[in-house]
Amino acid sequence: MPLLAIGIFTLSGTAQDRVANDVREADAPCGHCHRQIFESYLKTPMANASGLANERLYPGSFRHDPSGVVYAITDQSGQATLAYTLPTTPPIQISERLQYFLGSGHLGLTYLYSKSGYLLESPIAYYSALRGYAMKPGFQRSRELPPALTLNPSCLRCHMSSVRKQVNGTDNLYTGLPFEHAGISCESCHGDSRQHLASRGRTPVVNPMKLSPQKRDSTCSVCHLEGDTSVEHRDRSVLDFKPGDDLNDFMSYFIYIGENTTRRAVSEIEQFNSSRCKIASGPGMSCMNCHDPHISPAAEERVDFFRTKCLACHAQIKYKTQHYSSSPDCTSCHMPRTGAQNIPHVAWTDHRIRQHPNQPDLAAVPNHARELIPILTEKSSQRDLALAYYNLVVVKGLTAERPRAWQMLIAAERSDPDDLAVLRALGITAELNGDDSHAKNYYLAVLKKTPENLAAGTNLGTLLAKSGDLEAAATLWQQTFRQNADIPELGQNLAKAQCMLGQKEAAESTLKTVLTYSPGLSQARHSLAEMEDGSEPCLKRPASENK
Repeated sequence: MPLLAIGIFTLSGTAQDRVANDVREADAPCGHCHRQIFESYLKTPMANASGLANERLYPGSFRHDPSGVVYAITDQSGQATLAYTLPTTPPIQISERLQYFLGSGHLGLTYLYSKSGYLLESPIAYYSALRGYAMKPGFQRSRELPPALTLNPSCLRCHMSSVRKQVNGTDNLYTGLPFEHAGISCESCHGDSRQHLASRGRTPVVNPMKLSPQKRDSTCSVCHLEGDTSVEHRDRSVLDFKPGDDLNDFMSYFIYIGENTTRRAVSEIEQFNSSRCKIASGPGMSCMNCHDPHISPAAEERVDFFRTKCLACHAQIKYKTQHYSSSPDCTSCHMPRTGAQNIPHVAWTDHRIRQHPNQPDLAAVPNHARELIPILTEKSSQRDLALAYYNLVVVKGLTAERPRAWQMLIAAERSDPDDLAVLRALGITAELNGDDSHAKNYYLAVLKKTPENLAAGTNLGTLLAKSGDLEAAATLWQQTFRQNADIPELGQNLAKAQCMLGQKEAAESTLKTVLTYSPGLSQARHSLAEMEDGSEPCLKRPASENK
């Protein structure tokens, strides 16, 4: 019985019975003195970036034709519920208690549920343009119910407040609430307010507009910037970023020279920085020249609201009375809505602010110049650039960048042999290169420093199994699966190894755990059925057969 191909593993909460409160409760103390701002802010997309599921529920159903799975979002006695029916014989029906929604609803939203400390996404999302449900990106052609979908930490960071770090050695396990507040709280932009409250306002909070341009813009960029890829600095976590910090101290962001920034959903900062308005105005201009985070103008007010922002700079009489006076909506021509390739069914505002809709980008260069450059800062470390190219290889599948990533990672290791992120990347890249010997050594170096490392433990187990050392592989996988039970490939490989080692009960238990989080995996259900009916006896095999 061959092992599943687990592939190269890449790293990208949950309350048991409690749920996080939302910004209405978190920001209530601010409302005592700033009532008008508080009440207007509660109506903004930022304040409503997430919340309790039953507060923003769109009941509905959706049948996914390629898989035959029927999904339903329902309200059962005030409890938001996701139910799905698998097209098996007989049909399997499963339901999950939804805890949170994620998304302001302007473009759409998704729902989250938790299991034993893991925070998971619904496989379907609500799209406002469709007025209904469809599969999440990447699963439109899935032939079965997708496996457990772990929530990307960057989604938590930019839709929730006071986000906690995952348990070491996991990418999705939390010992308590994964975040304190749903929605974006006042403190997310103004910093810790305890001293401000204790002094009755005499001790100021952070005012982003009074910060240096770099720190001011960091407040927006931490969530409104994606780039082609980004890298956390050595021993830094972006979760530690606080208002008043410089984002460049935590992260490096990279883009390909001349890349079309409208292809990505989160690219407003990149687009804005390339606009003639920003280039001409320099550091004095920021997002907040046009956007007031405390106010979201009503639909009937939007045209006048943003036209006023434009005329604050373009004050010549020709713009006020002659320039398309019949159509005062400046943004419809200069900032049109455009689709994002990485998220279907949605349209985003083009922040390049071009003079003419078809005007080429100011920084456009021939497409053959495929070089990553840092944004937000003119310089970035060679270590970060190496990991940026590595991310493009492993996360985005750009295999042509593998030789460059490898050479740069080797150089980064020479400069700092103890950099775990570099060692881990070298192990994965070596494995992609077919160099299992060096890959093992890199994984062992990582595990020596951090024995709980998820990627190193998982991938080293795969290499050990391939070489015939199934017992060592099973030991590593079991240790890793113990706190990463939501990763189905890991559990399926562990179960197969346990069966081949004659550990039938352990293999069955592992597969039942896999199906707890990923009930739609037909291969796992089939393997478990074979073990239970005896058609797969799970007899220990000679080591020569374990390769």
